[in-house]
Amino acid sequence: MALTQRLEFRQSQSLVMTPQLMQAIKLLQLSNLDLSAFVEEELERNPLLERESEGPEAPVAGEPVAGIPESSDGGFGEEPAGDFTDSGTDGFEPVQEEWMNRDLGSRIEIEQTLDTPLDNVFSEEPAEAAARNAQDAAPSTYTEWGGGASNDDGYNLEAFAAAEVTLSGHLAEQLAVAFAAPAQRMIGQYLIDLVDEAGYLPPDLGQATERLGASQADVEAVLAVLQKFDPPGVCARSLSECLAIQLRDLNRYDPAMQALVENLELLAKRDIAALRKLCGVDDEDITDMIGEIRRLNPKPGLKFGSARTQTVVPDVYVRPGPDGGWHVELNSETLPRVLVNQSYYTQLSKTIRKDGDKSYFSDCLQNATWLVRALDQRARTILKVATEIVRQQDGFFTHGVAYLRPLNLKAVADAIQMHESTVSRVTANKYMATNRGIFELKYFFTASIASADGGEAHSAEAVRHHIKQLIDAEDPALILSDDTIVERLRATGIDIARRTVAKYREAMRIPSSVQRRRDKQSMLGNALSAPAALSYRSRDPQLA
Repeated sequence: MALTQRLEFRQSQSLVMTPQLMQAIKLLQLSNLDLSAFVEEELERNPLLERESEGPEAPVAGEPVAGIPESSDGGFGEEPAGDFTDSGTDGFEPVQEEWMNRDLGSRIEIEQTLDTPLDNVFSEEPAEAAARNAQDAAPSTYTEWGGGASNDDGYNLEAFAAAEVTLSGHLAEQLAVAFAAPAQRMIGQYLIDLVDEAGYLPPDLGQATERLGASQADVEAVLAVLQKFDPPGVCARSLSECLAIQLRDLNRYDPAMQALVENLELLAKRDIAALRKLCGVDDEDITDMIGEIRRLNPKPGLKFGSARTQTVVPDVYVRPGPDGGWHVELNSETLPRVLVNQSYYTQLSKTIRKDGDKSYFSDCLQNATWLVRALDQRARTILKVATEIVRQQDGFFTHGVAYLRPLNLKAVADAIQMHESTVSRVTANKYMATNRGIFELKYFFTASIASADGGEAHSAEAVRHHIKQLIDAEDPALILSDDTIVERLRATGIDIARRTVAKYREAMRIPSSVQRRRDKQSMLGNALSAPAALSYRSRDPQLA
């Protein structure tokens, strides 16, 4: 086989991931907070980018201001002549220097001019005058109050803001008072660092003894003191220990309550009969004990939460239209406003002589232009996807979650002629404010569940809502099992398996039929026993 060399021309199409395209894809999936942070970095990095002014522009000197008549000499209007006009100035007010230098005359002349004694005009009492003088002499700058700044520019308002108290800091302050020995403080600080945000320690503290080189007795002694710190129940290793610490603090940890705390699994199962037998009390006492347990705090450390909750800011607003439709608009507050400073680049291009500087500013101009275009394209894409979602799910906005239709990314992508990956990036970390609340855009994409009669498919979210309605409306004497729920759903045209009903029920944190029967029977028994207890107390003179 002979090997030869030859030249060929081939024409083909391929997608090249340029830096600008990668940047546009990255911006598309960012949330509004991440996008604002990214734009701030670009504003600091690129000298040709500038922030667009959001408020109304200030009036330029020499231009008329709305609402104030402009005078013929370029001022803002003539003032009417007052009592202090000079007769030698043709009715115009004298200039400030002439007025300040005028001699008002003696006290008698001033009183005749004002037609009243000066005591009526300046009627301050000596105490009021002294208070006014003291107020006028008050320090006017931060430095005079004892601040470290040398001028007003160093004034820091954040220095007066109260710092957030964390759980570890709160425990560390108590640790410094509780122990004097350095070894005990070291053990206590190590244990405090192990406390999670709920206020619990790990169940096994064997690793602490190994890393600190301390004995188990020393660690337990320090732990016993830490468990007496505020808030009550902190530094516990289990829920039972946390509740026991709080009950000891309330002086309510008797043998019956101890038996109840040590058998919390029976309380979770609502096995009241077994609990009553273990505690050795009657129905009324076990009810009171359970009420005391419910009033305790199972997670005492959460009152010192260190994580701040971020408020969800919607990217899209959906409002009812005048014609019965829906009006979709972007939230302008979440859209960064940046412009390319072309005039600055024009001035620089005339003065720059070095090739390196020209290349740098050319790249800055290109990056700034691409960023503005990418932000505009991102806003248009979000609006297009949100509009199609509203069109597909108009039943949800009109009637509620029961009318939510099954929807996938492909249906929206085909409707707006985009790729599924683009729609997936647009719906990530984006929120829509509607008349029914704020929802993530991904909320409207649900799986499809076939219809029992061969009709239109049902949305998985609508089926979950239907299951919850059936369970909420069930009779306490006739609890619905998963099989019964399947039969009732099929009667309404929803073909679903029993394991799917169980999966949806567990996802909504709804207990099983056995657990619901125990809960509702316990609530019904407490409601029925309350009148009997009241009648018994009224008959007993000691309890009445």
